[in-house]
Amino acid sequence: MSGSPKTLAEAIIAAHSNDNAVPGAICQVRVDFAFANDITGPPAAQEFKKMGGARVFDRERCAMILDHFTPNKDIASAVQSKQGREFARDQGMLFWEVGRVGVEHAFLPEQGLVLPGDIVIGADSHTCTYGALGALATGVGQTDLAAVWALGETWLRVPETIKVVYGGVPSKWVGGKDLIISLIGRIGVEGARYKSLEFHGSGIAALSMDDRFTMANMAIEAGGKCGLFPPDAKTLEYAESRKARDFTALYPDDGAGYSSVVELDAGLIEPTVALPHLPGNAKPAKECSDIVIDQVFIGSCTNGRSRDIGLAAEALRGKRVHDRVRLMVIPASYEVYHEALDKGWIKIFTEAGASVCTPTCGPCMGGHLGILAEGERCVSTSNRNFVGRMGHTKSEIILAGPLVAAASALTGRVTDPREVL
Repeated sequence: MSGSPKTLAEAIIAAHSNDNAVPGAICQVRVDFAFANDITGPPAAQEFKKMGGARVFDRERCAMILDHFTPNKDIASAVQSKQGREFARDQGMLFWEVGRVGVEHAFLPEQGLVLPGDIVIGADSHTCTYGALGALATGVGQTDLAAVWALGETWLRVPETIKVVYGGVPSKWVGGKDLIISLIGRIGVEGARYKSLEFHGSGIAALSMDDRFTMANMAIEAGGKCGLFPPDAKTLEYAESRKARDFTALYPDDGAGYSSVVELDAGLIEPTVALPHLPGNAKPAKECSDIVIDQVFIGSCTNGRSRDIGLAAEALRGKRVHDRVRLMVIPASYEVYHEALDKGWIKIFTEAGASVCTPTCGPCMGGHLGILAEGERCVSTSNRNFVGRMGHTKSEIILAGPLVAAASALTGRVTDPREVL
């Protein structure tokens, strides 16, 4: 192992491998946690059996989470869920479904199953969410996931790292979604291709864990292999209060080699949206006030957490959704749902004219509970606005944080929250 100063990605890989973790090297690594969902799980289970797998490497570190097309929207999704359910039960691995689960990338951190210093492999591209905890987490295909289930290890090419420094402090109108869309707008959707984004600065220190999860989640939208936050007191407090096992937090070394450094002033970033059809098509919300909308979605693994739902609820308190707009609110987990019940947020939403649904991915990937028709336009707190992502190929998605989404639901057009709140 090289003794040279390491970035956080390099340090985590080095701690899980006997190989020399330098950028570009291919290292065999031990995996701390591996999971799939109702879409990727059944094919992974089939591959596991094809390769002669008998038992997953550790029943407490392998999971099946049914969250995408659940509650099952049709016969095909019911069959998929049944296949995933039967494999998980046969293996005795961790398993959750309707009524006991949430969107996987919100649920797993809450359960303390992904932790600082971990290597986490998931058959879902937004596995990078757990980088908010200082875990190297990345998505893979079903065959690779099946091999991890069987062996407890995989190979990783050590990524180069871009150091992203947010100076200043974001205003009360700005959250993690605005910061990450601004970054992607600056470097482009391939700006971090197969690289690690490592986040630093006073602007990051000021963020809640929920905002950090949002940012790490969208590292993949810049092409990143992962998006990593060096653990601080907030990270450790979150992890210690929830951990299902012991962990060892890791940190980048002073003098680590970065492929580049990107600097932004969080204090100057305004409420920001990503216009169709790329997450990097960033523009201040105030410059988009002429864009009329049909639907608003508040939820997903990007912005369905407690802070997101709470901000949206308070923005809508005592108000009514515009007559032309359909508003769907989906808390990302039952922990969030229960808080929304206890604090009266669900009543605020329903009195405002919104629908509130059980935790599920739902409309985010065009699954169910909010599909768009031809010519319709949605402001969404999800992470992707590709052509056809939420329905018809001639519909449009505008990505935004919860405050912009709530403000837009009130006016029927893309709206900077400072205009109405």
